Amino acid sequence: MNARKSAFAPVVAPHTRVLILGSLPGEASLAAQRYYAHPANRFWHLVGGVIGRADLPTMDYDLRLAAILSVGVGLWDTVQSAQRQGSLDSALRNVEAAPLAALVDSLPCLRAVAFNGAASARIGTPQLAARADLALVPLPSSSPAHARLSLSEKQQAWNSLQKFLR
Repeated sequence: MNARKSAFAPVVAPHTRVLILGSLPGEASLAAQRYYAHPANRFWHLVGGVIGRADLPTMDYDLRLAAILSVGVGLWDTVQSAQRQGSLDSALRNVEAAPLAALVDSLPCLRAVAFNGAASARIGTPQLAARADLALVPLPSSSPAHARLSLSEKQQAWNSLQKFLR
């Protein structure tokens, strides 16, 4: 059986207004111990478009995190731990969901929770569905495995987060 893989700690601040949730870090991210480390993953481009920072993908990782936190964007995952061979969400097995409600309850300024991809939405939405005070926003995955949409089409969908940051 595949070894159990675990999520990173949440990247949030008390003023976080939008929380973007992936499913579980992929192999490149786990190896680098950084969110969205695979060079073909478009996450940093997409979130850079949302916050008006085209330079976000080229910034040092710690500066990227500081940049998104400064405008009210936080990161985490819907899966606390799971078994998985490779990086595909379809390979997730024996999933232990992350305690999303507890994190959400600790963020007094939170306005929206965005799900980066279908697996994230499938796992996270049921945990937060009763929260009438939050917008739950499914987004097309930033993963290179989700090639059905162009980067421009993905960016258009991701830009829907801008209204929660104003």
